[in-house]
Amino acid sequence: MTSTNISESIPFYDVFGYYEWTLTLADPRTKGWPMVDSPIPTLTGVCIYLFIVWIGPKLMHDRKPFDLTTFLVPYNLAMALLNLYICLQLFIGSTMRRYSYICEPCRQSFHPAELRIVDAVWWYYFSKVLEFSDTFFFILRKKDNQLTFLHVYHHSTMFSFWWIGVKWVPSGSTFLPAMVNSFIHVLMYTYYGLAAVGPHMNKYLWWKKYLTILQLIQFTVAMMLGINGIITGCEFPLWMHYTLIGYMISFILLFGNFYAQAYMQGKPIQQFEINCIDMGAIKKAE
Repeated sequence: MTSTNISESIPFYDVFGYYEWTLTLADPRTKGWPMVDSPIPTLTGVCIYLFIVWIGPKLMHDRKPFDLTTFLVPYNLAMALLNLYICLQLFIGSTMRRYSYICEPCRQSFHPAELRIVDAVWWYYFSKVLEFSDTFFFILRKKDNQLTFLHVYHHSTMFSFWWIGVKWVPSGSTFLPAMVNSFIHVLMYTYYGLAAVGPHMNKYLWWKKYLTILQLIQFTVAMMLGINGIITGCEFPLWMHYTLIGYMISFILLFGNFYAQAYMQGKPIQQFEINCIDMGAIKKAE
C-alpha cells in the first residue's frame, strides 16, 4: 500500500474527507462482507459493549447470580473449535502461498489460497464480537472483580482494530498475529471449558501459568516484528507498524503486571487471563 501527501490534497480538519480518501485504498476482496463496509456496526457494537459493562453490574446488584455452568462448557469448547478452524485456515493458506513470517505485503490477490486467508481473517474479526460474551458472563454471575481495565480494554480494542485489518489489509503480514493468537485461544478456551466441568478436572489444569507466558511471548514477538518492519521498510502501511508496536507495549505492561502479581509476588489472583469465563470453577479446581 503506497501513501500520498495527504496534507496537500486533504485538509487535516476534514475528517470525513480523509475517511472518504481511505476508502479508495480499502481491499476490494472484503467489499460487501458482513460488518465490513461501514465502521458503524463495529463502533455500535463497542458502544453497546461498554454500556453493558457500565449498566450490567448495577442491574445485577440486587439480583442473585446466574448459574451458567451448563452453558459455559459448550460455549468455551465452541470458541476453541472456532479458533482452531481460523488457525488452520491461516496456516494452510499462508503455507500454500509461501508467506514470509517476517514481512509479507498485502497484494490483494484473488488466488484461492489468498481468499482462504481473507476469509479466516474475517472470521477472526467476527470472533472478537462473540468474545464479548466473556464479559457478559462475568456480569450475569456477579463476578464484578473480573471486569478489570485489562479485560475491558482488550475486548473493546481488539474488535475495533481488526475491523481496520479486515477492511484494508486482510492478508499479507496480517495473517501471523491472527494465526498465533487463534492458536493461543484454542488452548485458553479449552482450559476454561475443562475448568467449568468441575473440581475433578484439577489434575488436568496445571498449565494455567503457561498461558500467560505464551501471551507475553506473543506480544513481544509481534512488537519485534513491528520494529523490524519499520527498520527494513517492509511494504506494509507504516502507521500500522507503529500502531502494532504501541498496542503490544500496552499488553506487555498490563499482562506483565498481572504475571508479577499472580506468580512472582505470591498475591491472591484478582483476575485471570483476558478470556477467563468460569472463575468459580477454576478456583474450586485449585
